[in-house]
Amino acid sequence: MISFKRKPLSKVAPVSSELAGRTAIITGSTSGIGLGIAKSFAASGMNVMLNGFGPLAEIELMRKAIEKEFGVGVAYSDADMSKPDEIADMVMRARETFGQVDVLVNNAGIQHVEAIETFPTAKWNAIIAIDLSSAFHGIQAVVTGMKERKWGRIINVASAHALVASPFKSAYVAAKHGLLGLTKTVALETAEFGITANAICPGYVLTPLVEKQIPETAKARGLSNEEVIRDVLLHAQPTKKFVTTEQVGALAVFLCTGAAASITGAALPIEGGWTAQ
Repeated sequence: MISFKRKPLSKVAPVSSELAGRTAIITGSTSGIGLGIAKSFAASGMNVMLNGFGPLAEIELMRKAIEKEFGVGVAYSDADMSKPDEIADMVMRARETFGQVDVLVNNAGIQHVEAIETFPTAKWNAIIAIDLSSAFHGIQAVVTGMKERKWGRIINVASAHALVASPFKSAYVAAKHGLLGLTKTVALETAEFGITANAICPGYVLTPLVEKQIPETAKARGLSNEEVIRDVLLHAQPTKKFVTTEQVGALAVFLCTGAAASITGAALPIEGGWTAQ
């Protein structure tokens, strides 16, 4: 666990942002969508706690780079999202470092692509634990403080697969549908406390997770990698373009602003028209 003291508001840039000085935890943020959200938050003036796996030296360079570029406090937790005690410890350390947790982004996720009849039980359990149960544990750890302060933002990074299914992804689709249900329930429970809970539902973003799926899907469907990209992944998105991490990050920032205060319990697709079909 690497942490740094909260920076005074006057030193956080840009000071004109309504979000300057607030603090966000973004799980699974050492790469991909989570890192894109973390950078967007930092650009808005928020302190951020990164979380995820990877070489510690590389993560430290990343942490320092974000801190230097945006002038905000940046901390890192290596909490394992499959372990509730470590999730609670991450939240506690964020409070110790920055004073409070204003925003929680549940982004951590894993994937496995295989036919249901051979889908390994261990893979099912791991995906449910990390893609769904970790969000429950994180929300449980932050929501009391948010209620006390009458302000909070909970953002669950679901997927277009929270809205529609695809073959060979039984655990992932089940977890993401469950995450959307959790989002709606939390939104209802916190609606009178100045807290919003929403689910961002991206389509395919070219992240390490998606890159890993390409050969797995090719094997499962008997296709080449190129055919998977063209005929499976981008076939689902009418724009024929991958969603970018910057686009997802911008949506996450918007959900934290006052302009989005009446958006809660929503599933917000950002998937190039996939679910419009």
